[in-house]
Order: sequence, then C-alpha cells, then structure tokens
Amino acid sequence: MTYTLGVDIGTYQTKGVLVDDKGRVVAVARRDHEMIVPRPGWAEHRAEEDWWGDFVQVTRDLLAGSGIDPTEIACVATSAIGPCMLPVDGQGRPLMNGVLYGVDTRAEAEITELTDRIGEETILATCGNALTSQSVGPKILWLKRNHPELFDRTEAIFTSTSFLTFRLTGEKVIDHYTAANFSPLYDVDRQDWTDALASDIIALDKLPRLMWSSEIAGTVTPEAAAETGLAPGTPVTCGTIDAAAEAVSVGLTRPGDMMMMYGSTIFIIQAVSGRVTDPRLWYAPWLFEGEHASMAGLATSGTLTHWFRDQFARELPRETAFPDLAREAADTPAGANGILFLPYFSGERTPIHDPRAKGTFFGLNLTHTRGDMYRALLEGIAHGTAHVIETYGEIGQAPTRVLAVGGGTQNAIWLQATSDIGKVPQILREKSIGASYGNAFLAACAAGLAERGDIDRWNPVTQQVEPDPGAALEGQHDLFKRLYLQTKDIMADLS
Repeated sequence: MTYTLGVDIGTYQTKGVLVDDKGRVVAVARRDHEMIVPRPGWAEHRAEEDWWGDFVQVTRDLLAGSGIDPTEIACVATSAIGPCMLPVDGQGRPLMNGVLYGVDTRAEAEITELTDRIGEETILATCGNALTSQSVGPKILWLKRNHPELFDRTEAIFTSTSFLTFRLTGEKVIDHYTAANFSPLYDVDRQDWTDALASDIIALDKLPRLMWSSEIAGTVTPEAAAETGLAPGTPVTCGTIDAAAEAVSVGLTRPGDMMMMYGSTIFIIQAVSGRVTDPRLWYAPWLFEGEHASMAGLATSGTLTHWFRDQFARELPRETAFPDLAREAADTPAGANGILFLPYFSGERTPIHDPRAKGTFFGLNLTHTRGDMYRALLEGIAHGTAHVIETYGEIGQAPTRVLAVGGGTQNAIWLQATSDIGKVPQILREKSIGASYGNAFLAACAAGLAERGDIDRWNPVTQQVEPDPGAALEGQHDLFKRLYLQTKDIMADLS
C-alpha cells in the first residue's frame, strides 16, 4: 500500500490526514492555534509556531498514530490560509508575524492610493482583480512604508503555503492561483509577475518562483525530515490556498461547479470556462494549467460563532457550547423573531469590499433571547452568502451545482438558511474533512496514484439540502441589504 499526506493550516486549526491509494483515511491529526488581533482590522499568525510548528506536530502525530513507515508516503501536499504576507530574511526566517488574508484591512490607505494612481480599469484589465483587503501588493507597500527597517532586510515575500514548502524543501515557490492575489504584481494573461503597474512596491526577484499546484516543487530535506519524521527525499507539491484544496476535496471539476466552504470565513470558488472580470469578485488561474476560477469570500463567518460563544455563552461547557447554542437557535423560528444581523466584524470582502463596514444586531427588544440572537447571527452569514450568489447570477455565472464542505456544514440551521436565502440546493459528500483531504488527493495525482475524476470514487455524494420555499426569509434579505446601505456612512464615521 502507498500513502499520501495532506496538511492544511487554517485560521484557528491545523489539520492533517494520511490517506491510502484508494482514498481511505488512515489517520487524522489536529492542532489548535489562535488568530492574533493586535488592533482592530489587523489579523496575524506566528509563522514559526502556528504554521511550521503545527505542521511538524501534526505530521509526527499522523506517523505515530498510523504506524506507517515514512518511506511508504509517496507524496506530501500542503495548503494554508491565504493570501498572506510574510517577509523573510536571506535564510527564510520570518521578520514579523504573518499578515493574514482579507480579514486584515491594515492596507486601506495603500489600496486607495494604488487604485487612484493606476486606475481600477487598468488594474482589472491586467490583474483580473480590483485591489481589496485580499490583495497582497498593498500590504507589501504598507510594510515598506511603516517598517522600512524590516523591508530593507526582506529577501523574499512568502505566503503561508510557500513558507511551509520552503521549510520542507528549501524551494521558494508559489502556485499561480495564490499569486493572482498579489495584485497589482501579477499579470493574469501572461501568468507571470509584473512591475508594469507599480514598480515602487518591491523588486520582482523577491517574489517566489511560479508553479502549478499539481507540480512537484522539491523533496523533503534532511533537516526537515529530522523535524517532521518524514523520509528525506519525499516529493512535495507546490501547495495552494486552503479553499482551493477544499474545492478539490468535494469534486470541483467542471465549469458551473461552485464550492461553498463553511469555515472561519465563507469562501466560494466557482470553476468557469474563461476569465471572469468583475470588481466585486476575484479571478485566478485554477490549480491546473489552462483552467479558470472565480472566487468570493466573506470576511468573518465561522469566526463569529466563536466570538458569540466566548462573549455570550461563557457558562456553557466548551465541548458542548456549539450544540447547546444550536438547540437554542432551533427553538426560534426562521427570521430570528425580527432580528437582522450584519456579519461585518472585520469589514467585508465580497461583494461590497468595504473595510469600514461594521457588525450589527438590529431590531432587538426586551423579548429577545440568546437563541434569537444566535439564529440571527447564522442567518446573517447566510444573507451575506446569498448576496454573493446573487452577484454571480447578475454576471451570467449562476452556479449549476453547489458543493458544500467544512465544519459549518454540521450546523443544520446555518446550512439550511444558506439554501433558503440563496435559493440553491447544496450537495454534501461523504467526507467533509476539507482541505487536508484535498491535499492528499492532489498529492496522489502528482505522484501518479490517482486521476482527477477519481475524486467521485474517493468521496461520493451522500446528501442534498434543498431550499425551503416556505422559509419566508426573502423579505428579510432585502432588508439585510438595505440595512447596510442605510448605515454605511455611519459605519465609516465610526472608523
């Protein structure tokens, strides 16, 4: 038997799996970490401890728990939250905490300046994406301006995944899918780095070498083998962003397929037949050469359930808090007894791209309960998701099927509200492990142990959630969008 290993670094948890060549899960390991919020609008991880340290421990746990000889592992693939921004020195050592994806809005001024200077139309034409809090280019410029002493020592800019790949193989690489988030430094038509739009951000030779996620970046070095327990010389793929690996795990294969990832954030990837250019959404080359993807994402989703538990359910045992809250919410009718919730706790990404947006409970009265508020929170996330689905429809890219995955799919209220408000059925597969399982499959493909169509055999469909036409949430969805528009200026003033 031959095995592949997949590890994913999430916002709050690292997860790894060992999978055999039939797709059967042999071992699973997890390790928790925290998202650091040093000030409002900032979000960070510690690269050595939270990324590499977690990878080492999870890998060792997988090997110890399975009893598998490391030499039987044919390939390793990784993914991580992204796109992140991590400056490193000449030895690849982090110079600061990793700056996270679109949930970190610190580069608002740089986004505005670059957009005004270059022009939104020019940026869209070259990069396929408007500059938003998801873009890495403005965050590099923020580093250069606010920490020039660190920038002067910077020899490379990594993301979370490229840092892992470097620690495993010594290779400085990045996949095209992740690189497309480096606007305005990536040309999507040429599929190469560019400084034509902004030569003052960083020298291009300090950006990693471009590859496809399905390619082998290198092999495990003796030093990495000593730390992780992997065998020296084990092939390692280039890696990718967590949501992309998650999409692979549920079979996103043909144009019209949409992956709905229920995680710390809702993240959406749709396979499309060609380049989609709309400032409300994101575009990138897909993981395989010649294929395309359109993306969207909320800033805070599952993160909000953690926030609510920690602030309003402290008396509940931590191990049962989420099921207990779900039962309370189930006692409340759809519509949360008239409460509207805006899930913009760290600004918002798609489709409004507003770093100054604020979270809101609206419509509270003295009869409302914690269950009402928790249900409103879940439905508010679903409203935000439906707003994205509507946007796809407006540009002629309505999904032909929606593939749901992630820990949030265990929450029946959240799952059903998304189908009801978004008016879409959702397909669930047997394994909802997510990105780490998708990584194991990508590793199997890279090692020649599987072909892309084999995912239907590895992870068969088990359930479909249908929209409930009687849910009576459509009117609330219009109110949800109006509430944002009518409070937008107040939100900005509060910033």
